[in-house]
Amino acid sequence: MLHRGRSLKAELAAALPALADPRDRALVEAICFAVLRQPLRFEAALTAWMPRPPGKRDGELRALLYVGLAQLDPLQLPAHAALDATVEAVRLLGHPHQAGLVNALLRRAQRDGLPAVDPRHSHWPSWLRGQLRKDWPEHYEAIVAHSATPPPMWLRVNRARIGREEYLAALSAAGIEAFAPAAPAEALRLDTPLAVAALPGFAEGEVSVQDLSAQRVADALAPARGARVLDACAAPGGKSAHLLERDPSLRLTALDIDAARLQRVRATLQRAGFDGQADLHAADAAELDAWWDGEPFDAVLLDAPCSATGIVRRQPDVVLHRRESDIAALTTLQARLLDALWRTLAPGGVLLYATCSILRAENDAQIRAFLARTADARVEPLDAGYGHDCQVGRQNLPGEGGGDGFFYARLRRIA
Repeated sequence: MLHRGRSLKAELAAALPALADPRDRALVEAICFAVLRQPLRFEAALTAWMPRPPGKRDGELRALLYVGLAQLDPLQLPAHAALDATVEAVRLLGHPHQAGLVNALLRRAQRDGLPAVDPRHSHWPSWLRGQLRKDWPEHYEAIVAHSATPPPMWLRVNRARIGREEYLAALSAAGIEAFAPAAPAEALRLDTPLAVAALPGFAEGEVSVQDLSAQRVADALAPARGARVLDACAAPGGKSAHLLERDPSLRLTALDIDAARLQRVRATLQRAGFDGQADLHAADAAELDAWWDGEPFDAVLLDAPCSATGIVRRQPDVVLHRRESDIAALTTLQARLLDALWRTLAPGGVLLYATCSILRAENDAQIRAFLARTADARVEPLDAGYGHDCQVGRQNLPGEGGGDGFFYARLRRIA
């Protein structure tokens, strides 16, 4: 994936099912993430130790060396296992003549450690670094540092099935340590991630995996009891499930433009105990004639397609694939969705605009432009728990409060 420019998520989705043992799947995923979070450290080692580091034509060898180095540092796996596995992989890939080189380089890393890299440097593309320095000058270095750090595992307890304190007790009985923040009321943090199969009650829908920042969406939208609610870009369904877990009487419609992804929404709701309780449509949310029955919604959640720059710590290949031209296309799409979905909102209703981006063009600048062209829209305040005050919304930056980078703007449609 590293040397072929493919999506990490897509590659893992295709490869991991072939591994029968969930521990092996978790290890492969951890290695890939470790490589992509801090590639400059591994590049510096090869540059310092080799007269001619692997170039583009030797991408497979370079990727394999990065994998070996990542197992030694930062993953701190047993050195003998990392060396043996990496050298054997060289042979299996048909390059036995390079086995000695790989062995020597990994032994040097074991002995000397990796060279130091200036933390202010980043493998992020120059256009993105420049934009972040402009958007968040005082926070740029913290953004880059947090984005290179593995995130905690956040859980959301299904209050329709079990209370948080009761579930904490179940975790404790299983020998799993967890921390409960003040808000959201269903959130728990595991500092050591686990396979979901190891979580008590996961298969029964008692708990789901969802980042803290994403969980805060339910509080920010806060629909009235029994309200008619739209989740406009719903896949994979975590936010829809959270809303129903809080209030099963909601009349929920969930959309996604991708029919396959919509099936994930269906599966998520089914596991949480809400099979058949939401109206699901595979449709472009902005094409109202394709799905809307004309009855206004009391609350609309638009978790808009975005650059995903706030979740690089979870999807580290985002910075490898994202292009500067993507931002203009995304902001155009976001504006199209905002304008269309506003028409479905009842007077007095609330639309929550959210993204997992940290770029102002997609967030507060997008909302300012929407307000300028929408006479009946007003911004409602959100408290400091949602992050930095952007006047027309709040921005949580990566790692702040333990959550992902996330933007929230709560908009009220006035009569």
